[in-house]
Amino acid sequence: MNSVAVFHSPFPTKFGIPRQAGVVSDIPGTIIFEKPFRTPDAIRGMEGFDYIWIIWQAVSASSSPTVRPPRLGGNTRVGVFASRSPLRPNPIGLSSVRIDHIDYDASEGPVIHVTGADIMDGTPILDIKPYIPYTDSHPDARAGFTDTTEWKALKVVGTDDPILRKILEQDPRPHYHNDPDRVYGMQYNGKDIHFVVKNGVVMVRG
Repeated sequence: MNSVAVFHSPFPTKFGIPRQAGVVSDIPGTIIFEKPFRTPDAIRGMEGFDYIWIIWQAVSASSSPTVRPPRLGGNTRVGVFASRSPLRPNPIGLSSVRIDHIDYDASEGPVIHVTGADIMDGTPILDIKPYIPYTDSHPDARAGFTDTTEWKALKVVGTDDPILRKILEQDPRPHYHNDPDRVYGMQYNGKDIHFVVKNGVVMVRG
């Protein structure tokens, strides 16, 4: 398969990216099409949709039949096909994002501006499809282990950036890490962010 576009986001590395699309709904991102698709014809009619599905290429694949979902604390294993882990036999990711606006006058051709993505900067996009509520939404569906495990947001101090605060509330650490003296580092929006986590509180150091 060939990429049809490239995704750009505030995350140059994997660490810190929310583990699901839409968890931090206002993270900005842009979709820049490859040259064969830099034409308004390729997205004709997209302005009528609020959300799209992005099928993207992950950094690496894994042959393991099981994974350790963060929602289960990072120590309990489930089948890879019973999870949404990016570590899969084929390195493919799937994200539903909201269309903020489409810039038809950009120098790179039509650029789709979206919010809420869980995708690293520079990620190749393999396909884009519109999100259709009457077929894609199933509000009464069971959600496996996510129905039975509580996710508690952390308290964040030391930053006035509202989007960064929401990202850190989700606890980007591997969930088998619980060292209150460890300083974690992540890159976000061109800045190096360092923080520690003690007693459910994220303290940003810069």
